[in-house]
Amino acid sequence: MEENKVELVTVTIDGHQVEVEAGTTIMQAARKIGPEVAPPAMCYYKPLEGTGGKCRACLVKVAQGSTRDPRPMPKLIASCITQVQDGMVIENFTSPEVIEARKGVVEFLLINHPLDCPVCDQAGECHLQDFSFNHGVGTTRYEEERRTFEKEDLGDKIQLHMTRCILCYRCVKTADQITDKRVHGVMNRGDHAEISTYIEKAIDNDFSGNMIDVCPVGALTDKTYRFKNRVWFSKPYDAHRDCDKCCGKVHLWYRGEEVIRVTGRKNMWGEVEDFICNTCRFDKKESSDWTIEGPTKVSRHSVISANKYRADLISKPEFALKVAESQYKQINDDRPFLKELPEIKKSEDYQGLMKQNKDYFRK
Repeated sequence: MEENKVELVTVTIDGHQVEVEAGTTIMQAARKIGPEVAPPAMCYYKPLEGTGGKCRACLVKVAQGSTRDPRPMPKLIASCITQVQDGMVIENFTSPEVIEARKGVVEFLLINHPLDCPVCDQAGECHLQDFSFNHGVGTTRYEEERRTFEKEDLGDKIQLHMTRCILCYRCVKTADQITDKRVHGVMNRGDHAEISTYIEKAIDNDFSGNMIDVCPVGALTDKTYRFKNRVWFSKPYDAHRDCDKCCGKVHLWYRGEEVIRVTGRKNMWGEVEDFICNTCRFDKKESSDWTIEGPTKVSRHSVISANKYRADLISKPEFALKVAESQYKQINDDRPFLKELPEIKKSEDYQGLMKQNKDYFRK
């Protein structure tokens, strides 16, 4: 009996060729190559079925449809829901049109998103922060008032900040696919749409805490961890335990000797592949409850890795060195040290500083 042969197609993304199975999306093909060509994603979440196509963060340009039909597609398309064709040529970071479109997507996502980063528990691991830093601009053209919502209580474990929500639908898909009964969803339409529960029911099923992990922003946060610490001040460790409800594989987040938070293990794309139960997440916060495997491997570019690696192993970013070279002059450390004020006033540095701030000193 002949085995079924898997049909492979060849696609080119930003000059990189890759062979993937027929039916693979552009997003999955790009991730197979690596982060240097993979589009960003705010609503797409591979472990959850039916996600994608809502935030438009992953728009790409199809410069060649396929070998059979080499015509380019007339508009930018969402890479997370578009399947590849044999011979397809895709432009992502190499397309000025895509880069400009992403700036617009960032601007739309930030229209109603408040500047809560200084007080938000998601700061430091927020996908919207990363997306806006890498693809956005430093200004906004929006002058109208931001939308506001009445506070709603989802229970004693999950805190909802609807003003931060970008309506990615991840939490809805999570509740649909891994919980017994979903009691929340998206209510209303248009700019009045919001995440809410049916008739103010509390979310209390055994796997509801996974809504916190899948949320790309700070709309759904852990009440037991609220305002306790910044993520870059805590130390993550891989750990596991025998659990009759879930896989029991987690990240333990330490502050000193105290476990302040438990989360599911995320891959390089920030996605939890093995969801955990609420018992592991909220009730097991003692080191004795877990078998510690070792420190979590954190990407060097992440703020979570701050102050956790030797300085000689971290290379200085090239762009920062270029900025320093172009905007700051070299300091001659061999110059004599000036201690007296009359000598300091005669120095080039002092005179340059006074000239630069002359308008201030006139006040």
